[in-house]
Formats: sequence, C-alpha cells, structure tokens
Amino acid sequence: MFKSLTIKFNKVKPSEGGNENKQDPDASSESRQATGQGENKNEKKSLKTKMPPVSTEESQTKIQDKVSEKNTHEDKTTNPDSQNPAALTGAKPEQKEMGTGKEDPVSKAPVAPVINEYADTQLHNLVRRLRQRTDFYKRKLVEGDMSSPESSPQTAKPSVVSSAQESSAKLKEEDSKKVPLSGYLKRLRLPEHIDSYTDRFYLLWLSLVSIAFNWNCWFIPLRVVFPYQTPHNALYWLITDLICDAIYLFDLLLIQPRLQFMRGGDIIVDSNELKRHYRNSTKFQLDMASIMPFDVFYLFFGFNPIFRTNRMLKYTSFFEFNHQLESIMNKAYIYRVIRTTGYLLFTLHINACLYYWASDYEGIGSTRWVYDGEGNKYLRCYYWAVRTLITIGGLPEPQTSFEIVFQLLNFFSGVFVFSSLIGQMQDVIGAATANQNNFRICMDHTIAYMNTYSIPKIVQNRVRTWYEYTWASQRMLDESDLLETLPTTMQLALTVDVNFGVISKVDLFKGCDTQMIYDMLLRLKSIVYLPGDFVCKKGEIGKEMYIIKQGEVQVLGGADGTQVLVTLKAGAVFGEISLLAARGGNRRTANVVAHGFANLLTLDKKTLQEILVHYPDSEKLLMKKARVLLKNKAPGTGTTPPNKGLAFLFPPKQETPKMFKALLGGSGKAGLARLLMLKREQTAQVKGQRERRRRIKEKKATAEKPLETSKCAGSSITAEEAPQAIRKAVLPRGTTRQSLIISMAPSAEAGEEVLTIEVKEKAQQ
Repeated sequence: MFKSLTIKFNKVKPSEGGNENKQDPDASSESRQATGQGENKNEKKSLKTKMPPVSTEESQTKIQDKVSEKNTHEDKTTNPDSQNPAALTGAKPEQKEMGTGKEDPVSKAPVAPVINEYADTQLHNLVRRLRQRTDFYKRKLVEGDMSSPESSPQTAKPSVVSSAQESSAKLKEEDSKKVPLSGYLKRLRLPEHIDSYTDRFYLLWLSLVSIAFNWNCWFIPLRVVFPYQTPHNALYWLITDLICDAIYLFDLLLIQPRLQFMRGGDIIVDSNELKRHYRNSTKFQLDMASIMPFDVFYLFFGFNPIFRTNRMLKYTSFFEFNHQLESIMNKAYIYRVIRTTGYLLFTLHINACLYYWASDYEGIGSTRWVYDGEGNKYLRCYYWAVRTLITIGGLPEPQTSFEIVFQLLNFFSGVFVFSSLIGQMQDVIGAATANQNNFRICMDHTIAYMNTYSIPKIVQNRVRTWYEYTWASQRMLDESDLLETLPTTMQLALTVDVNFGVISKVDLFKGCDTQMIYDMLLRLKSIVYLPGDFVCKKGEIGKEMYIIKQGEVQVLGGADGTQVLVTLKAGAVFGEISLLAARGGNRRTANVVAHGFANLLTLDKKTLQEILVHYPDSEKLLMKKARVLLKNKAPGTGTTPPNKGLAFLFPPKQETPKMFKALLGGSGKAGLARLLMLKREQTAQVKGQRERRRRIKEKKATAEKPLETSKCAGSSITAEEAPQAIRKAVLPRGTTRQSLIISMAPSAEAGEEVLTIEVKEKAQQ
C-alpha cells in the first residue's frame, strides 16, 4: 500500500551541516512545510496546529487519495502553472517515489504534504493578492499618481491577471458594503452653529416653515367659518396639522438654537451661548406660544380648528424668509410685488370669511344683504369682499343694525387697508424704477439746456445716443456714485474683481507694489466714447492712460492721418508712457478713434503722482521703465532709407554738433559771416585789454594829468563795449575840442540794430 505512494515535496535548501535526517510519513505529517517565503511557512504552521489529531493509517489513506486525485487533475490541465499555487509563489514542485520508506541521501529534506488543499489555496491567493497590492502601491508612488488601488496592475503576467481581477472585484465588493445607520446619521447631523445670512440650507428650511405658516393662516379661518371640514375628511386635515406641528417643533428645538448672532462685534458660535440667546429673545416666546398644544381640547369640545389659532403667531419666521430671499434675488422688486399682491388677497380672504360668518349669524338667506346660500359659498363671499374692500358699490343695502355696523366697519377698514396696499405697491415699483427715473431726469435737463442755447441737431443726437447707450450698457450713468456709498474695503473688493485682471497686464506696472495697484484701481474712471469720437489726437499733450474695458479703438496714421495702423480690442492699454513723461507730458504721436461704442478706463497723471508719493520704490521702478520705453519709442531710433546708386560707396554725413548750430544761429553765408565778425571782435577786445593795462602802468609811472586819465578811461570803455569800428574812432590824446556821440538805430533786417558813432568839434568860445 505504501510502496506506490507518491508525495510532492517543495524544494528547500540543504541544512548547514549537510546531514539530513530520515523521516517517516507520521513525522512528515507533523513537520512544517518549508518554502522560500516566510509568510507561507508561518501561515501553514498556524493552520496545522489547529487541525484535530488523526491516526497514522487514516492520514496515510487520505493523503494517498488526495495526491492521486491531484495528479489526475494535473494531467488533464494544459497550464499547470496557473493551477498549482506553488508555481505562483516561485517554488518548483518535485515528485519522488517512496518504495521502502527511505529517501535518497542526495535528496533534500522532505516537507509535510498539504492536509487541507482548500485552505492552502486560499492562503496562496491571499499572499499573491497582498504582493500585487504592494507592487501596485510601489509603482504608483514612483509614478506620483495616487489613483484608485482597486484596478489590477497592467504589467502583471497573463497567469496573474485573471486572479488579480478577481481580487480587485472582491475588494470592490468589500468597499461597497452598506454603511451602517450610525454612519448615515453622522453625515446627516446638523452643524453646531448656522449662519443665517449665508447658509442656503437655512433659507430652504425657512421656506418650509413659511409654507406651514401660510397653511395655518389661510385654512384655519376657512375651516372655522365655512363648513368644509366634515367627519369624512377630518383625518386628512388632522394629518396635515400634525405635519405642520412637527415642522414648528423641529424649528424650535433644533434649528433656532443654532443660529449665530453678533455681540460686541464678535460672532458667537458657542452652542450654550446660542441656546441662551434664543431663550431670552422675543422670537422664542412667540414660537413657544405658537406650538402650545391647545389641540387637547378636541377631546372635550370636538374637532374644532379654532384651537389652532395660536399657530399663526409664528410670523417672525415668515418675515425673516422674505428678507433672506430678497437679499439673494437679482430683481427683488418682482418678489415684493408678488408679496404685496399676496397681502391683498389674504385681506380679501379674511373679509370673505367674516362676511360668511355674519351671514350665518343673521341667517343664510334671511335678508337681501346676507349670503343667500346659492352657488359656491367661498367664491360668492370672496366676490362680495372684493367689491366692498375696493368700494366699487352696487351692493344691497343692509337691513338690520348688525348689518349696518358690520358694513360701516368693513368700509372703513377697506379704505385703510386698500390705500395702504396701493401705497406700498407704488413704493415697490418706484424703488424698482428709481435709477431709470434719475436717468430720464438727467437726460431731460440736458436736452432742455441744449435747446436753450440752440445747440446743433447733430450734437444733440450724439448726446442722446450717449445717454441711451450708457444706460443700456451699465444701467447707470456713473458707477462711482454707486461705489461711494460703500466702505473702502468693499469698493476695493469690487474693483479688484472687475478691473484687476486688466491692469495687471500692463507692462509698466508689472513688479510694482500690489497695494499701489489697488489704490490705482480705486481711482480709475469709466468713460464711454461714441463711434468716431477721438480718444486722443496727434500732437496733444498726453496726461492720461487708457484701458479698453469694452469695445475697440483704431490708431490712425499715414500721410493724411486716415490710415488704420492697428486696431486695439478689449484688454489693450495705450498712453501709459505719458503718465511718467517729464516736463508736462509726452505728445501723442497718432490719432486714436473709437471704432463703435467703446468703454475705456482712464487714469490721469496727477492721480498717479499722488499715489506714488506713498510708494517710493514703485516710483523708482516706474521711472526706470518709462525711460526704457521712451528710448525704444524715440523718433531717432528709426531706420534710415538705404542709399541708391553709387552713394553707398561714401559714408553718411555726420550730424552738425549742437554747439556749432547755436553759434551759427542760421544757415548759409550770412551765418558764417556773423561767426567771423564775432571772432574779430573777440580778438580786438583782447588787444584793448592789453592796451588798457599798458596805459595804466604808464600813468602810475609818469603821473599824468587828470585829463589824460579821463581819456584813458574813455578809451578803455570804448575798447570793451564798442566794436572794432568804435576802437578806430577813439579820440587822440591832447584834444579837448572834440566830442564823441554814440547812437543805436533799428536795421532793415528783423531782430538787428545799427550802432552809429560821431565825432564833433566843440564850438570856440
């Protein structure tokens, strides 16, 4: 029986001593299976220790049956690697026959056979899945992509792909297990504090409370007066009442105590403080009064809806809902009109209920004034209430004192209520059209002014066009008027969202202080140009920078100034160099015309200088950039036309120095003659100074007479101030009968004068 037994062993490394002990089948069944992986050895060891003890014969019989079945299964399979778990873990199986129960001394140490094949396969699959999962995470960490770990690795071998997909499917099934109820409750748990101004969940809850409030306000009077509540439909009314009461109670206990509030400028979010604040408020008292269970009187007085009248005290939540809804609507006046109309209809509803009550009190059909009981009760009474409240007239005259008093009170209340609602409707519509009315008033005043001074029709039409386009594009004439009412922080937030993306694209302001740019945004002004308007003209002093917010402008040039050089669209900037140009501004080099309607943002030079006072570093940076831009756009940097013919052989003529041009003062022979004359005068002046020094020395040496001294002084003056012609006419020494006359007369040439010198003899005595 045991001679033909074949056992499959796992190949292991020989022991260090080289001696291998012989093992019988019983010993081998209790030994641990040695594999290349430490995890499998530990897992199998723990599994074998839990197996119940069996006898030697039973174990050998079971082993032989299982091994024979496994060999038969392996012969039928075509891919033994995928069926043998040892092939996936890297172990190589080896079969040997045991005829006498002894082993070959060269063979390696035997390992116990697998006792539970199913458990062994599951353990191998578990180890394989863990290795695949580890490899997958390692690869994702290296690639830097932490995607879902449930997908199977793409680089796995074909024999492993199917098992990997199975493992990923199992993992998905485990992850898709139902979340326990406590997990869902945690997700649905209300926050500890609620911001009533920004939380949309609170607005949705207020709408639900408002629906319950309106249900009670409209149907409680209807059910009290009209016989619409019967024993057949009492159950439906009761269910609806219970739902409304549940909404009230939930709002009282869970929502209102969590609302944030302001105290001393701080937002209070502590739960205890929130509850204490709500309990001390008037709203809590009204909510408690509205939820008081007066319905218990149904047990004593029957199912009468009059005991639910206190449910109408929860009006604070309704008004809060109206306020919150108006704050988030783009056109709030539409909701105001609808709400005012609802107030009017509710007033007529209450009046109809009162009329039916009065008719029932007097007796249905007892007089001409009361309801006669024909037709639909509610519609007939509502029609009477409309005619009475609006005072249309044509109603039957009251007969009894009760009817007369009721009709008088109805008339007075109708006039008061109706006039109040009409006035409120007028205020709502007036507030909705206030901006448009202001626009019309400004336009009418401007047209009246133009008619007074007989402005041409062409100009008047352009002014009207400007008004119409400005109103249609921005729904206001000046945006700055709207922003002035807001604090500086809010103004900055709005301007940053609207214009920061445009101003940040200007190369001139890149690298500047961000706060400086914010200050600039607050100073920008919006201007609308009509088609054909000149934004700036060639030759004028530039004092503003323009940023195209909407529309297009064209830069004109050429010989006649009508050629379109470039078209600038929204987001483009021009004229920025003129902000930092010295000596009053930089002159415009081209005409800029609006092509269609254009909305431009402007920043003038004075405003920029006021801002730069507080930002010296940004001022230095802007001045440096301005110098570079001015140098790049200077007219001298243009290219000269190429030389034609043989002129390219000669170098270009150098420009005349500026100093030499100033000395010439002109061009041609006249300028050269003047330069020579100035040179001669300078030489003569030097000679005169030398002569004067020589004469002074002679005077000191010879002690000449005073007359001679005066002559020397006179000659020195003529040498310094007079031209060469004067120096020739100096009086000779010793003459006392001659006088010198000097005169200036205008010349025929513009800007010049003629110097005349005369010498006369004195008359003899």
